[in-house]
Amino acid sequence: MTTHSNSRPIAIIGAGAIGLSLASAFARTGHPITVCGGRNSFGRIEITENGISETWPVRHVTDPAEIVEPVTAIVAVKAHHTDAVADWLRAVDHSESTVLVAQNGVELSDRIAPYIAAAQIVPSVVYLNVERTAPGRAVLRRVGDVDLALPDDEVGAALAADLREGLMRTSTEADLKTVAWSKLLTNITANPLTALTGRRADVMRDPEIGNIARQIMAEAVVVGRADGAALTDQHAERAMRWLQSVPEGSTTSMRQDRLAGRPLEFDALTGAVVRTAKRHGIDVPVNQFVLALVAAIQAEDIA
Repeated sequence: MTTHSNSRPIAIIGAGAIGLSLASAFARTGHPITVCGGRNSFGRIEITENGISETWPVRHVTDPAEIVEPVTAIVAVKAHHTDAVADWLRAVDHSESTVLVAQNGVELSDRIAPYIAAAQIVPSVVYLNVERTAPGRAVLRRVGDVDLALPDDEVGAALAADLREGLMRTSTEADLKTVAWSKLLTNITANPLTALTGRRADVMRDPEIGNIARQIMAEAVVVGRADGAALTDQHAERAMRWLQSVPEGSTTSMRQDRLAGRPLEFDALTGAVVRTAKRHGIDVPVNQFVLALVAAIQAEDIA
C-alpha cells in the first residue's frame, strides 16, 4: 500500500494555476514541495483567496535525475503538453509513488499510461477556478461544493483525506467516469466560448451564448452515454446552472491562453467529444463546428 505521510515529497509537474493550488493544500499539511522544471524558477508559492495570501517555500529542480525517492506527483500541465514532460513522468515512476493527474478531459489515465509503468496513476476531476498571476503565484476562486473529485479506492481515499486536511474540498466517487463527463460538459462550453468571444465566464449568462452551450452539451450527453457514462439531460442543466453562478471575474484557461498567444487545449476537450462520437457513429455537428473554429484560432496564432 502506498503511504501518504506528511513527509512524503510532493512533485509538481506543471506549476500553473491548478498545480500551485493543489500543492498549496499539501504544503499546508507539512509536505515538502518540489517544482519540476519549467521556464521560471521561484523559491515559494503564493496563493491568494478572498484577498488573503499565504506562501510556502518550494524546492526547484531542473534535472529529472534529481528526483531520487518516491513522491506524490501532481501532473497539472495542459493535456497537449504531456509529451513535453515525458522525462519528468518517467522520473517519478517508482513503485511506491503516486501520480495524481489533474488535467482536463476524460482520457486522463490513457494519456499518462505510456510514461508510467510502476507508479499508481490516480485520475481526478478538478473544479477549482484559478488564475495564475505570476510565476509561483495564483488567485484561487472556489466554485460549488467540491474542489477535486478522486476515485473511491484506497489510494484515492488517502489522497482525498490528505488534501482535505490541507483545506481542499474533496470527494471520492465510485463512478468517476460519469463525474469526468459531467465536468467535460462545462469545459467544452465555457472554455471555447470564452476563448472565441474574449469575454470572461460571465458570457455564459448571455441568453444566446447559453443556447449555444446547451446545444453543445446535448450532443455530448449522447456521446458520453455511448461511452459508458451515466449522463442525463439533468447533468447538462446542472452544468449550465454551475457555469452561470461562477464568481464575478472568473476566467477560463483557454481564454487566458488565447490572450497570451499560447497553444489552446481544445483537443482534450471538444476533440475528445468528436473522437468518441466518431468511434460510436454519432453525429455531433455543433461540437465539430466549435472544434473547427477553435482550431482555426490556433492555426492563426501559430502563423
